[in-house]
Amino acid sequence: MPQNKCVFFDRDGIVNESPGAGKYVLNWDEFRLVPEFPECLRAARQHGYEAALVTNQRAVALGLMRADQLEAIHQRLRELLEGEHRLGLLDIEYCPHDVDECSCRKPKPGMLLALAARHDIDLGRSWMIGDSESDVEAGRRAGCRTIRVGPLAMPSRADILLDSMRDLPARLDALLKT
Repeated sequence: MPQNKCVFFDRDGIVNESPGAGKYVLNWDEFRLVPEFPECLRAARQHGYEAALVTNQRAVALGLMRADQLEAIHQRLRELLEGEHRLGLLDIEYCPHDVDECSCRKPKPGMLLALAARHDIDLGRSWMIGDSESDVEAGRRAGCRTIRVGPLAMPSRADILLDSMRDLPARLDALLKT
């Protein structure tokens, strides 16, 4: 029986500012940490949850960047979180594939399932947080509870809808206490 519970975070739009539809963060200079994300990470860790990122990174498949460049961005993110905020991530899983090339690209649950197997995570006690319905669907398919951050007028199958990242830290803190 899996022992750990985890909060899975989408990257672009949750951890860092979204570069916009059809655009990609291709280097560290373009990476802008969302100010509320460290607060969310701290809430997860304080309530006994692991925290991991799951992110589609199609820019690799399109040849706009190499996997080692993406991994360098993720390493800098880890260093920033550990150095400035004293917070760590359990893992970062990314899908470098194009649409319909794999079983890991969200909305498929492959990245969450891989992390669950690797780190003994109970998906039924875990959360997936993202800013798109593909994030919500990946979480649902994996058996997680879900939160979508974005315009409330957009329909969603998420368990919880929040209008903006400003609302997430306090809500997450309250949810994870139970």
